[in-house]
Amino acid sequence: MTLRVESLTLGYGATPVLRGLDGAFAPAALTAVVGPNGAGKSTLLKGLAGLLPPLAGRVVADGTVAYLPQQAEFDPGFPLTVLDLVLLGHWRQCGAFAAIGPGQRADAERALAAVGLAGAERRLIGALSLGQRQRARFARLMIEDGAVILLDEPFAAIDAATTADLMAILHGWAEAGRTVIAVSHDLDLVRRAFPHTLRLGGDTIAWGPTATVLPRREAADV
Repeated sequence: MTLRVESLTLGYGATPVLRGLDGAFAPAALTAVVGPNGAGKSTLLKGLAGLLPPLAGRVVADGTVAYLPQQAEFDPGFPLTVLDLVLLGHWRQCGAFAAIGPGQRADAERALAAVGLAGAERRLIGALSLGQRQRARFARLMIEDGAVILLDEPFAAIDAATTADLMAILHGWAEAGRTVIAVSHDLDLVRRAFPHTLRLGGDTIAWGPTATVLPRREAADV
């Protein structure tokens, strides 16, 4: 899977947030995106997902992209069951009006079992804890089956055990040949678990092996 950006500038209206980014994401590997608030991390993921048209430059991708926004952008008050949420992962194949068959339902149930939510199919999303809700959202990503997986702060406000379980899923995706890109503020986690890092920050951009981009002597909180 090829995913690269060429002189990519992204922003809102005529105001750029991220300027002139060039580079390629390591295929079949984990890349973290880090940087201070306002550096353009979430903006970059929206651009890679095709949700935000470039102001200049372009995104080059030769496979499908699955995108998980921050939990803050998700409305837990919507009366949706856990199974219904996961079945939304079939949207690309089925569209808005096609019936869901038993095979697709079985896929969703297997995905829920894989994230530790077997038996929770009929529960409402709003009744879940933050960690359980994130597990359900990961199950939906499994159903989407993207060649590139984009995650915006996937480990924010969840416990260490859930983080470890979800990180194992990320590693499994990479081992299966998927390109995984995740925004994170947890630099310790990035150093432990992500071989590659893209660091954004105004005109200062660093992109490469995590040990080079985030040396352990660095104490700055990004």
